[in-house]
Amino acid sequence: MKQILLSLCLVLLTFDCISDQQSDTNTQAEIAAAKAAIKEFAGALQTELKGAMKAGGPLAAIAVCNTQAMPITARVSADKGMHLSRVSLKNRNPANAPNNWQAAVLEDFEKKRMAGNDITQLGWTETVDVNGVQEFRFMKAIPTGEGCLRCHGSELAPDVSQILGQLYPQDLATGYKVGDIRGAFVVTRQIPN
Repeated sequence: MKQILLSLCLVLLTFDCISDQQSDTNTQAEIAAAKAAIKEFAGALQTELKGAMKAGGPLAAIAVCNTQAMPITARVSADKGMHLSRVSLKNRNPANAPNNWQAAVLEDFEKKRMAGNDITQLGWTETVDVNGVQEFRFMKAIPTGEGCLRCHGSELAPDVSQILGQLYPQDLATGYKVGDIRGAFVVTRQIPN
């Protein structure tokens, strides 16, 4: 009897290990897909912003953010079969305000930044049950670079301040300096059963 119980325990432990390995493999695949989607989205948006900045300076870049960021997000989300967004504790667009779990992750990123962690390496993931459906969640911190400061820094040109006030009357996204966490990319995807 002890042999049978021991054998059964070993089988169950082996099954648990295999399940954990499969889960880890699935999670790694989800993370890789999320990172690829973020890279595509960030690359497309950055290309538009750089082109606008070169052609017309910060005012043209603001126009791109105002008119093109959401359509680019929607296109990449549809292409990749996942939901992408950007969130910030100091959002410019009210549509980019974080929900509770996103705000908690952003606050954790900020603690890690203050502890000296490299912002470019800050990422977070979990899979949770949402109303009986498994949801994969991934966030990647967005660092503030030198180029961001023309529209997100402390000292904005008067014409930049004016257009931001017109387009985003509840703008919170100024006062940043290089090395701050500007926000985060968010990827969520429902995992089929």
